[in-house]
Amino acid sequence: MTAATATGPARPKARVRVGDRVFATTTIVAGSLILATLAAVAIFLVIQSIPALVAGAGELPNDATNFWQYVWPLVFGTVWAAFLALVFATPLSIGIALFITHYAPRRVSQMLGYIIDLLAAVPSVVFGLWGIVALAPFVQPFYQWLGENLGWFPLFTPPVSGTGRTILTAAIVLAVMVIPIMTAICREVFLQAPRLHEEAALALGATRWEMVKMAVLPFARSGIVSAIMLGLGRALGETFAVAMVLSPAFVVKFAVLQSQNPNTIAANIALQFPEATGVSVNALVASGLVLFAVTLIVNVLARWIIARRAAFSGANG
Repeated sequence: MTAATATGPARPKARVRVGDRVFATTTIVAGSLILATLAAVAIFLVIQSIPALVAGAGELPNDATNFWQYVWPLVFGTVWAAFLALVFATPLSIGIALFITHYAPRRVSQMLGYIIDLLAAVPSVVFGLWGIVALAPFVQPFYQWLGENLGWFPLFTPPVSGTGRTILTAAIVLAVMVIPIMTAICREVFLQAPRLHEEAALALGATRWEMVKMAVLPFARSGIVSAIMLGLGRALGETFAVAMVLSPAFVVKFAVLQSQNPNTIAANIALQFPEATGVSVNALVASGLVLFAVTLIVNVLARWIIARRAAFSGANG
């Protein structure tokens, strides 16, 4: 008996369809294009940043002796404004998403869902105009009250701005801008919670809130983290709304009610680039490189947190 007879007839190879081959090639090209674009942006930022990184005293804006002295107040303002925005936006987004998915009647939840999706499409310049014309004058008396009654607290240290255009106002505007995105993600995650777990909790006598706490929130933990990190990325990179609302200065301070406020990297680039020349342009590009690195670190941290939490979530079950 020959070896071919012992092993049986050879199986014919599966025919590769043209559509499968085109689809596979398209996905590979698309993924490679994203990586190539990201690499090209990083290379451009690094090359254009070198003159600013090696510049000495007298060559950089704001009389900075080196680039890191120039960019540090901008990094602080960027992270501080984004953090304040998340403090406002995170509980509101989770609460709105829970109300839409588990408390509101169907018609109300559908209407709120449409409104949230519509807010996500509003241009940032509109939010900036709203912050200047409506929000800043509205909150200024409240800021004055905080300064008079809680001025002993470091965040509310006087003197209070007379216009209301402070970093706290900018953070509120940023929070309103990121709430639609964070709410939409949380809403979709909450809707994916296992229905059997929710019904089992209710059948055992749990209240609506206890059911949400035991069956929905643990399942959605990684999705909530993703929503927060996505909102943080949006807040870190926002430009015109912050540039229009904020009264910026190159300072590092935690006080949120004063007229001098730390500026953000994106807003500083938008305000200074039209008049920048020489090394000043390279300094702005280098600050963009720092923002690029901060955003990359935030995304990597988000992936790491989600990977750790995934083992404890029902999403993988």
